[in-house]
Amino acid sequence: MYGQAAISWSTHDRSAGHLYIGETVATAGLILLIFALASSGRAHLAPLAVGAYIGSAYWFTSSTSFANPAVTIARAFSDTFAGIAPSSVPLFIVFQAFGAILGAALVAVLYPNAGASADDVVTPHTDTTAGASS
Repeated sequence: MYGQAAISWSTHDRSAGHLYIGETVATAGLILLIFALASSGRAHLAPLAVGAYIGSAYWFTSSTSFANPAVTIARAFSDTFAGIAPSSVPLFIVFQAFGAILGAALVAVLYPNAGASADDVVTPHTDTTAGASS
């Protein structure tokens, strides 16, 4: 569709301090957004809000907001501006983990009762016992 190979190793080196800070901010903000929505009873808005956040974080972070190890690994298979060289992947994942820890700490401080709504973040609740026979 774009005149490029479907899979090609990225050569876009991403190994600078400002990129690691950007990735930390992107990941922490994503964790905070998800739990803030759940804590305020608006978990149903998460799909739209997460998409909007990642779309905007692409532009407001120097790292172009990977914010997810799976996305980071996938972008190694695309030699485009949004790609990441395989040699840059491990440190990006380290800073994403740091961002997740920072985001969880922010959630604990700003939303101390977030644990009560954590199930809404992980999985939707459906009644699987209705109509079941024993």
